[in-house]
Amino acid sequence: MLICGFQKTTLLDFPGHVACTIFTGGCNFLCPYCHNMELVQRPKDYEIPEEEIWAFLRKRRGILEGVCVTGGEPTLHPDLKEFLGKIKEFGYLVKLDSNGSRPEVLQELLESGLVDYVAMDVKASREHYPVVAGAPCMDINKIDESIRLLMGQTAVPYEFRTTVVGGLHTASEVEEIGKWIAGASAFYLQSFRESENVPEQGRQFYAFSKEELELMAEKARKYIARVEVRGVE
Repeated sequence: MLICGFQKTTLLDFPGHVACTIFTGGCNFLCPYCHNMELVQRPKDYEIPEEEIWAFLRKRRGILEGVCVTGGEPTLHPDLKEFLGKIKEFGYLVKLDSNGSRPEVLQELLESGLVDYVAMDVKASREHYPVVAGAPCMDINKIDESIRLLMGQTAVPYEFRTTVVGGLHTASEVEEIGKWIAGASAFYLQSFRESENVPEQGRQFYAFSKEELELMAEKARKYIARVEVRGVE
């Protein structure tokens, strides 16, 4: 498993649990606003030995409750299932963050009981997805398949989330996403964070105010009962 980052304690990444966060390297999207781009483009520069992770998790048993596995895109790694299985053997709950581009992997993990919570990014509406995801040749049907997979099961809690970026998203765009995932259990609008790690072409983007995000959330609430705003005071 290519591990490129590690946050030892988080109260935010895994809802309702004290957790740590593991960042995997590499991604099949190149979102122009990504603040983890160095993990996408130069993952080997940040590689952390797996044994460091296992030593930490052994030590923190009984203190931490869960492990959030994010990226990059974790489902690209062929040994993800084995990796999550080992985390479960330590007695931790597992939250998986994914861009939903590999529904076949997501289905296998759900059926294997290796994930306890899934957060799936919905980058944009169907029409604008390739541009916002930086993936002009992507298969939008894969995203739709992952959405339907999560919404069609009841065993594992899940959420959809969109990082709302000034210069890419509008209120009508958020409403279109709401229509797409209508009936979902939860949808979060996350504020874009300016960072030196954002690619040069992304420096033109900006964060919306809390008031602007709340107005966008109202648009989505026509279709989804639980829509909340994250990342703004």
